[in-house]
Amino acid sequence: MNAPTEPKNGRRRFLQIGAAAGGGLLVGFILPGCDRKESDRKEAPPEKAVGHAATAVSDRAPGLAPNAFIRIDRQGIVTLVMHKVEMGQGTYTSMPMLIAEELAVDLAKVKLEHAPADNNLYSDPLLGGQVTGGSTSVRGAWKPLREAGAAARAVLVQAAAQTWNVPADSCQVANGVVTHSSGKSLHYGELVDAAAKLQPPKTFALKDPSAYTLIGKRHARLDSPIKADGSAQFGIDAKLPNMGIAAVAASPTIGGRLKSADDAKALAVKGVREVLKIENAVAVVADHMWAAKQALAALAPQWDAGPNAGVSTKTIVADMLAKSKATGAVATDKGNALKELGSGRKVEALYELPFLAHATMEPANCTVDLRADGCDLYVGTQVPSLAQGAAAKVTGLVLEKVKVHNFYLGGGFGRRLEVDYVVQAVAFAKAQAKPGPVKFVWSREEDIQHDMYRPYYVDRIAAKLDDKGYPHAWFHRVTGSSIMARFAPPAVKNGVDPDAVEGAADLQYSIPELRVEYVRHEPPVPTAFWRGVGPTHNVFVVESFLDELAHAAKQDPVAYRRALLDKSPRLLGVLNLAAEKAGWGKPVQQIAGRKVGRGVSAQFAFGSYMCQIADVSVGAEGDVQVHRVVCALDCGQPINPDGIVAQIEGGIVFGATAALWGEINLEGGKVVQSNFSDYRVMRMNETPQVEVHIVASHDDPGGIGEPGTAGIAPALCNAIFAATGQRIRRLPVSASLKKA
Repeated sequence: MNAPTEPKNGRRRFLQIGAAAGGGLLVGFILPGCDRKESDRKEAPPEKAVGHAATAVSDRAPGLAPNAFIRIDRQGIVTLVMHKVEMGQGTYTSMPMLIAEELAVDLAKVKLEHAPADNNLYSDPLLGGQVTGGSTSVRGAWKPLREAGAAARAVLVQAAAQTWNVPADSCQVANGVVTHSSGKSLHYGELVDAAAKLQPPKTFALKDPSAYTLIGKRHARLDSPIKADGSAQFGIDAKLPNMGIAAVAASPTIGGRLKSADDAKALAVKGVREVLKIENAVAVVADHMWAAKQALAALAPQWDAGPNAGVSTKTIVADMLAKSKATGAVATDKGNALKELGSGRKVEALYELPFLAHATMEPANCTVDLRADGCDLYVGTQVPSLAQGAAAKVTGLVLEKVKVHNFYLGGGFGRRLEVDYVVQAVAFAKAQAKPGPVKFVWSREEDIQHDMYRPYYVDRIAAKLDDKGYPHAWFHRVTGSSIMARFAPPAVKNGVDPDAVEGAADLQYSIPELRVEYVRHEPPVPTAFWRGVGPTHNVFVVESFLDELAHAAKQDPVAYRRALLDKSPRLLGVLNLAAEKAGWGKPVQQIAGRKVGRGVSAQFAFGSYMCQIADVSVGAEGDVQVHRVVCALDCGQPINPDGIVAQIEGGIVFGATAALWGEINLEGGKVVQSNFSDYRVMRMNETPQVEVHIVASHDDPGGIGEPGTAGIAPALCNAIFAATGQRIRRLPVSASLKKA
């Protein structure tokens, strides 16, 4: 064990112990950053959730004020009230591992329950609300969950020691059983009632990493069986008695309005219950989806295009290019880069990245049961409290009358950080003449054409090279919309959106003179976070431009980076590891009739250090195939290596798809793309071989859900340059190579 630890507790205890309703032990603990006044906390028990997650905690002990809970029942089952959502990232396995490790129980004995919507109780200190995103789930839970498990273990041992009248330090724990050298033993279920009467320990010991039995070991996903057999419940699976199913259509033009619709034809379709209309959309409620879709087609809504009928990608980009020439808000200013760039050997470039859709496997959906006395939402969301608040605003109900029943998410990628589809569903429900629960489902076309998109970015970047060819001065101006100004306004300071410049303002490379600026540009297109957020564009620009500098200096791209990483040993470490594993410097395997190349990228983002090296080939028609990606990752202490590998593999495929083909275009104020036929995703036979090498570390964990997505685009584009000599400065690759 490590030395005893006494948690920092601010105005109240870190830990509280109480008896669970019906018997057992309830452990309440405080997630860091959520230290509010007692009077601000809501003590009413959370309501039950729906779906596989069973029920939320409903037996909080009187006066128990902390904001996270562990319940241990008389059978020794440990239940964690999960303040994060599971959207494929594996946190419903890795986070229970933290509890099970310190509590010394079999992982199979740990069960999960969705936390209810409650921004007071479940606010994430890293994100400023009840939010799942930014690759923060494990990073935020790493210490508090282990500390809560260790404290619960300590109080259970104390209960056993008092039962036997022996010193606590003469007892041992393993697999949920406390034993004594005399041969006596009691399992946790036999101790919980006695433990509930004890005071929580003032100090407790966390395990030394050398004693870990779960953390750092591969473990199969706990939710794999129910996802494989179909019993896992996603938002789109919600079922309520007498529930209607609604197909929806919104104005195809951004900002357009509904002019007319043929209600009679829609209502003539068998099984149709009602036609609902709001300002910019229509919905048909029916007994089943087929009837709803047929009736929606018969409805033939007509639209007023509104003020954006003349908007196109071309007009947006032209305006951005003009605005990007103006001086921006200063994000980083070290030395006197602008003056230095006025003379000497300079390299400069202009990069562009397109709007991107999220295209989650599960399209947007929300089931609403609106009544005079309350509203229940059945939905998969990354922001349950925001969804609750939005529904309360639309309905006029007080917040406590809106209940959010959260489910598994069939992909999030930032899309479900938004609540536009919840607002639309509740507005439709409010328009009902025949009240009753309705599941509102967006089609794939509706989902892609009414997404909230990753912003379009224009980046102007320049560097002055010293006599050895290394950057002495560096300038980078980012132009794009500010998601943070809408999502979290206090985060925008001095005109700088921290997300828009992440990965640009905090370079790991040693460059004496550095200036990074941000120019805010708001198009009529709604924008939102997209998997990898700011680094998805900044890592591409920085790592692509660094390759340009290496080429201008006639140096090897890996050696060039090594020389600039003298103050970042962890990033240098993954660069060297990836280069070794990929065989950097050795010939790329030749493919008949195709040009081959190898490219590299390195990054620090989401608290993790990563290097990717990609082998690609380019055909005579400009088609690109990514054959192999070698990734080296230092994410601090790995929790579940199996989950880490899966996330990196998925992130690489997601990011490579976007880099090769992803773009959302507008013509006449309408999104052109509509389905996977024209918004391509990588097919199974196109997927590269991915090798992930994880650095052994006991540093605090970094994020792993998004880094893989951010790092692949520059690696594959640098590989394309190595193969063809063509530099890709505008994504997607397919559009740039066609132009060439």
